[in-house]
Amino acid sequence: MLDAVRRPLGRTLAVLIKEFIQLARERTTFAMIIAIPLLQLILFGYAIDSDPHELPTAVLAHETSPETRAVLAAIDRTGYFRVAYAVSSEAEIDGLVHSGKVLFAIEIPAHFGRDARRGLSPEILVIADASDPAAIGNAVAALSGIAGGALAHVGPPLTGADAAPPFRFVVHRRYNPAIETSLNIVPGLTGTILTMTMVIFTALAVTREVERGTMENLLAMPVRPTEVMLGKIAPYVVIGGLQMAIILFLAWLLFDVPVEGSLGLLAALTTLFVLANLSVGYTFSTIATSQLQAMQMSIMFFLPSLLLSGFLFPFLGMPLWAQWIGEALPLTHYLRIVRGIMLKGAGFADLVRDVGALAAFTLAAMTLAVLRFRQTLD
Repeated sequence: MLDAVRRPLGRTLAVLIKEFIQLARERTTFAMIIAIPLLQLILFGYAIDSDPHELPTAVLAHETSPETRAVLAAIDRTGYFRVAYAVSSEAEIDGLVHSGKVLFAIEIPAHFGRDARRGLSPEILVIADASDPAAIGNAVAALSGIAGGALAHVGPPLTGADAAPPFRFVVHRRYNPAIETSLNIVPGLTGTILTMTMVIFTALAVTREVERGTMENLLAMPVRPTEVMLGKIAPYVVIGGLQMAIILFLAWLLFDVPVEGSLGLLAALTTLFVLANLSVGYTFSTIATSQLQAMQMSIMFFLPSLLLSGFLFPFLGMPLWAQWIGEALPLTHYLRIVRGIMLKGAGFADLVRDVGALAAFTLAAMTLAVLRFRQTLD
């Protein structure tokens, strides 16, 4: 009776020990077991902030009175605004907001101080880039608490519940005046879906060939590493274009998401983004020894891309070190491109910085993929 229990336990223990030995030999898998929860803990604990502060702001002040300076000081004390540009015309404001260099623009009218002293409640125009509602919501709300105290020494005292404040903020929300979340989320889904599918599909492509033993037959053919890589990723470029078309059609049909800019420009830059992700996946396939490892590497790339790109959480709400990491990820730049073209009607000149960063990443990723594949052949 005792042997009937002991023998199965012994065999089970032997299999258990074997699995731990196998796990220790697969260093990549073991590293992923530790790295994935550690990465999630660091990103969610330190990098994610749903209440961004120090948002870049442009100021157009038609006068430099003490009242103007008092209002700007009160705005600065909220902690939500950082004056990055002092402009001299409304055209400069339009350019800065359109290009995404600022999220807010504040215009203080002429004779503001005089009208405030006379109790005329002059209006201060606040232009907000509402293409990402989560990034500006708390900042706009903070403005409502400024008017009552910023100019407490100005004008006649407030004597009744209906007494007008010294001045008022008038907020114009551009690109998404109704604050519809779908206008921000749906365009971003194009980037996240393409990142997930393109990296995973390509990462599994070469690894699958190695596991099935068909890679040796492929290498026996008179083809160069570059030709093999291009042949492997070319079908997925077509698949990526098909996915983009489906997403754009459903975005228009189901959510009324507009495409204000050029569809041709969006298609061209989406192709560049697809190539960047395919190159990353191809590099992973040359490192991984199994499809499981390829999948784990893809997840390790997708997770920070999802969290640090500005898709789920406001990009400017992250600490500076997290923004540096986010700037190195292709999804960050593609989100700015797709939202800029679809919601703002941005042209190539407005997107040149993000296009340059995306092109540089693609070139580096493709070079690394070719070099890694040559090493694999050797």
